[in-house]
Amino acid sequence: MVENQHLSRRRLLGMAALSTAALAGATTVSAAPRAAAAGKAAAGGSFVPAVVIGTGYGAAVSALRLGEAGVPTLMLEMGQLWNRPGADGNIFSGMLKPDKRSSWFKTRTEAPLGSFLWLDLANRDIEPYAGVLDRVNFEQMSVYVGRGVGGGSLVNGGMAVTPRRSYFEEVLPQVDAAEMYDRYFPRANSTLRVNNVDKSWFEQTEWYKFARVSREQATKAGLGTTFVPNVYDWDHMRREADGSAPKSALAAEVIYGNNHGKMSLDKTYLAAALGTGKVTIETMHEVKSIRLQKDGTYALTVEQKDPDGKVLAAKEISCRHLFLGAGSLGSTELLLRARETGALPGLSPEIGTGWGPNGNIMTARANHVWNPTGAKQSSIPALGIDDWDNRDAPVFAEIAPMPAGLETWVSLYLAITKNPERGTFVYDRATDRAKLRWTREQNAPAVNAAKSLFDRINKANGTIYRYDLFGKQLKAFADDFCYHPLGGCVLGKATDLYGRVAGYKNLYVTDGALIPGSIGVNPFVTITALAERNIERVIKQDVTAA
Repeated sequence: MVENQHLSRRRLLGMAALSTAALAGATTVSAAPRAAAAGKAAAGGSFVPAVVIGTGYGAAVSALRLGEAGVPTLMLEMGQLWNRPGADGNIFSGMLKPDKRSSWFKTRTEAPLGSFLWLDLANRDIEPYAGVLDRVNFEQMSVYVGRGVGGGSLVNGGMAVTPRRSYFEEVLPQVDAAEMYDRYFPRANSTLRVNNVDKSWFEQTEWYKFARVSREQATKAGLGTTFVPNVYDWDHMRREADGSAPKSALAAEVIYGNNHGKMSLDKTYLAAALGTGKVTIETMHEVKSIRLQKDGTYALTVEQKDPDGKVLAAKEISCRHLFLGAGSLGSTELLLRARETGALPGLSPEIGTGWGPNGNIMTARANHVWNPTGAKQSSIPALGIDDWDNRDAPVFAEIAPMPAGLETWVSLYLAITKNPERGTFVYDRATDRAKLRWTREQNAPAVNAAKSLFDRINKANGTIYRYDLFGKQLKAFADDFCYHPLGGCVLGKATDLYGRVAGYKNLYVTDGALIPGSIGVNPFVTITALAERNIERVIKQDVTAA
């Protein structure tokens, strides 16, 4: 985890500011008086030079680089700052006993594994609360998103994968791949603090028996596997295993947040952004609408709530430069609403198009009784089955854990496939929300690709699929939810080649909405690197040159 001295110092300053905010129970986070202008804008509804909506990967990159350029910047986050322990002493609730902290205003948790032996053992009734994980349910597809300072980095498995260069060039041919792979991917990996598991430890620890079992079975089918980098601190995990550090990955923590070990964005990019002294984060602030004013600035209508959902204030904040980093769903919905209500009527008809779930399909296999996967399983994946060179059905499959605390004999996978199908978001005036036009039939290429790979593994090992994990129906493949939403404001179509929104000056998209539906691996490193590329050009040409 190589980090330059200036960035390291800023990150430490920012983490101190986050800790101070947690101790004070504050909803505003800043590291220096120089950020006061942005904070006052949020409080009084006045002007700030730059606003970043969201605190996920693209948003965090934009804020850091704007702060380094000396631009007072306000980040607006609809979720909480997750660094204040609850009554149990933990910031996050675990997967096995989730409470209200787990979910975004739900009355019952909605875990991806809906059942075990057709019994719903994974979910619990909870109080509605501003929890860390949301499942946004559309008619025929659901999307998991993170809620809080750090966005999806709080709830993902941390798999930091740089895509195949050949596929990157296929998906984004208008982007200079040499520049990305020589400059921006290394910069992203360094700032995200990506690191690799110690292979000798992996081979002997009981916590990754499940991955070694799947590797052996894939090998029998003639398939290769690859170790996957992660933003989880592998050294911390080793200390968890020997009892010298508090358990997080080894305590079945991941989708509802990790209490220890994970280098989520609040510990990397966002901390460094705060450390510039130019960036302020306002939490529990949801941007409801945006419009262009006569002087060329943007006005944002913002709603501030408390964690129980009570509206505390309605605000209007204006800015010169507006960066949308609310994710594929959030950024697309804001622009769709602006176009269809007439607030920004000149927005491109391409807004809302090119959406895809990155070919996500989850499946599971039943192992023989003499081939257990282990009662102790790390919640952080470390290995993937790499069959992306398969011309007919390319698949990269995460070997996922199932840390139930007991032996299940289950091998679980999240397959990432090459599905050419794309969905479209449309604006629904009745609900004032974006609706996704996507049918289950559009998942067929992804399901068929996953089935092709895992049929080979089953045949080689004499095993079968598990049909009891994804609800009450007999179902071997979960194709009704995704973790990797991409597209909606595609680079070079809804925007120019650097995320500038077509038709409007000083309006930018900086997140996964720019990527047209698929990138072949976990996408957050690509989102981060692309944001690094784009913001560098934007600051040089639009901000500091203005």
